[in-house]
Amino acid sequence: MAQGYFLSGKKDTPARFDYFFRKAPFNGSFVIFAGLHNLLEMLEGFSFDTDALYFLESRRFNPKFLEYLGNFRFEGNVFASPEGEIVFPYEPLISVEGSLIECQLIESMLLNIINFKSLIATKASRISHAAGNREFVDFGLRRGQGTGSIQASRAAIIGGAASTSNMLAACHYGLKSTGTQAHSWIQSFEDELSAFRQFSRTFPENCILLVDTYDTLRTGVPNAIKVAKEMEREGNKLSGIRLDSGDLAYLSKNARKMLDDEGLQYVKIIASNQLDEYVIRSLREQNAPIDSFGVGTNLITGKKDAALDGVYKLVHSDGRYQAGRYLPGR
Repeated sequence: MAQGYFLSGKKDTPARFDYFFRKAPFNGSFVIFAGLHNLLEMLEGFSFDTDALYFLESRRFNPKFLEYLGNFRFEGNVFASPEGEIVFPYEPLISVEGSLIECQLIESMLLNIINFKSLIATKASRISHAAGNREFVDFGLRRGQGTGSIQASRAAIIGGAASTSNMLAACHYGLKSTGTQAHSWIQSFEDELSAFRQFSRTFPENCILLVDTYDTLRTGVPNAIKVAKEMEREGNKLSGIRLDSGDLAYLSKNARKMLDDEGLQYVKIIASNQLDEYVIRSLREQNAPIDSFGVGTNLITGKKDAALDGVYKLVHSDGRYQAGRYLPGR
């Protein structure tokens, strides 16, 4: 299309494109707008290097058009809603003004970034509302769509996540990072208690122990209590325990009682394992004493909606409005 505009003499035609979506995901009524930062970041560096031009040449693109692309930089104007804004169907969220060719060249990039990030931010918002005054953490990297998980972690924060376990995303975007331990840490030691003790020595100021590797209530929590008492004698405090399997309501209630009976009311309970807004709401309705939720797969994949149906439509070109493009289904 860009080559067609170039060769037909339309490349400098003034144009405006609008981005909007037709239907909110997750059977909801709104979307949390996200991805603008990533889009602007990409636009600043949008160019065609030598390798890209060689590739396009191999696909028989016109030499004069390739010469034009070699000097291309985006010089249009972008007007947008602020990230984190609650937005609704058919509301123009981004308007791009510039030449017809530059507005068209960025279409796929804009849709890829804004649709995905807004989907994840919206899912995060739903989870945050379900969690109420309890925080939730992005645990999604391992189940995400490749490197898109880096940007998705930022979108999760925009939507309401308190922090992320994705250290690369935290580094790149200046996000708060957090994490605990995996079952492999426990299994790598001769016994669970030794694993807990070593972890507490390594992280005395932020120690969270995973208590369900073998038997949550018979060994996991009792061993965590032993380590918590040892930490107290050394002037430290156990930050929390994590439940990652089983009946989270039942286990958290029993774990809370065991901790409280030992004077460890300050030790928090973190839950993870296939959580989403529905499971979290159910746990709260059961009065599960969970202080924080680690949400992975269902957050980072936007389950059960795989995509936001945002579109990017030409609404003004060469002095003419294209109002019909807003009609449903077009």
